[in-house]
Amino acid sequence: MQRASQSPVESPRSRRSDSLRSARQSLSLRRLDDSTWEERAVCYFFDQYTTKDQGDECLSHLGFLPSLYAVCRDGGPGGPVSSCLQWAVGATALVTLSNQVKAPSLMLQARDRYGMALRGLRQALESREQAVKDETFSAMVLLSLFEDISGDRKGLTSSHTAGFEFLMKLRGESQLGHAQGRDLFSFAYAHTHIEILVLGERPRYNTDWILEQLNKSDPIHGLMLIASKLSQLALETSSIPKSLDADLLRRVFEWHDAGRAMDTELTQWSEALPEKWLPLVVDSQTDEPLLTYRRISIAGIWIYYWAIRFIVQKIMVELSRTLVSATGDSALLQGEQEALGISHEAISATCRSIPFAFGHIDMQGNPIPPPPEGKPRIRGFLGYMMLWPLWYILSCGMATPAQTEQIRSAIGQVGSALGIRLALMLAQECDTPTTAPSIPDLYQFVPVMGQFSQM
Repeated sequence: MQRASQSPVESPRSRRSDSLRSARQSLSLRRLDDSTWEERAVCYFFDQYTTKDQGDECLSHLGFLPSLYAVCRDGGPGGPVSSCLQWAVGATALVTLSNQVKAPSLMLQARDRYGMALRGLRQALESREQAVKDETFSAMVLLSLFEDISGDRKGLTSSHTAGFEFLMKLRGESQLGHAQGRDLFSFAYAHTHIEILVLGERPRYNTDWILEQLNKSDPIHGLMLIASKLSQLALETSSIPKSLDADLLRRVFEWHDAGRAMDTELTQWSEALPEKWLPLVVDSQTDEPLLTYRRISIAGIWIYYWAIRFIVQKIMVELSRTLVSATGDSALLQGEQEALGISHEAISATCRSIPFAFGHIDMQGNPIPPPPEGKPRIRGFLGYMMLWPLWYILSCGMATPAQTEQIRSAIGQVGSALGIRLALMLAQECDTPTTAPSIPDLYQFVPVMGQFSQM
């Protein structure tokens, strides 16, 4: 953790990726006034949801999409899947712009394109040759984005998760051999593991082979590796019977040790990060200092980190309680007290990161003036990547009233300012106390909270 220096720094809104420039060049628009609504929507969508891992940007989010779309639109090789991708881009772009400018007519066009893209995708999946193409996987990614931006999910689970798992398995190791394939894989892999960790879904295919292909020295891949192992632990411990035989008791001890080792891995991950990834501590007008970062995307990755660590503590508490019940060894309760401290530390760090992560302050902690009316403070993909971690922490019910209101407000900003209607659905779900599994009865340890210093 570092204290922020007082050197000048650009605001999070002052630096944009070159996605919009590339999109406009590839679309060959003469003037914005001469373009169609769909062309404007595509430019806006690329600006909001694509970025490349280059320069001082720390991750790529569909950064290949503008150029791939241009190739498909200009009649490059690809056949029917090229048309499918164009329809998927059009659908997702139109729904994005429709939500931003509140134009129902654009939504009607978006749903029309969505229907054509969905039919094209189903056709592509009937042929292995077509199914493994990047255009096909890209179309599925876009349709899942459409579902979340439009708020069309049936419940909390995505209708495209099974498709992601199928294509990741079908495409095999070769998809990790080039940047475009890795970008698509990262999106789908994060999507599926969110549903495992946050919603308790069970995977349909074995993805253990993926672990050997990821680069552990890369911070994002390193966090993905830990999340993958955590998903497996969460699945194995999801239904432990109350009565344990000797063999199952041994396995519970092993799971407990694995959870402790996983928490150590998370600590080591944070300690091994390059300096540019580390949080900066800045003073605030409140009693507690805030956390800022060199990029909003880095703040988003840290929010993921804290959510993953929070889930580890939840599992550790449940395993500790199972072992205490089975063995009568009350010394294991100390592990629950430690978990409570780390859990509240995770919530605190998340809340202290929100003002920067959502574009309200710059890296030095200075307030950023509100943008012109109708302009969001942050880009769409940034709000999208932070949505599920924030919702999980909120729905577990351990935040203080002030923290609860802060996280709920951030989720609301994703829904209202960024137009991602899934966020509005999640905000409503938070009113249902059984939405996400919470850490059971941790508040019996409230008196020991003072033993744990905040981050």
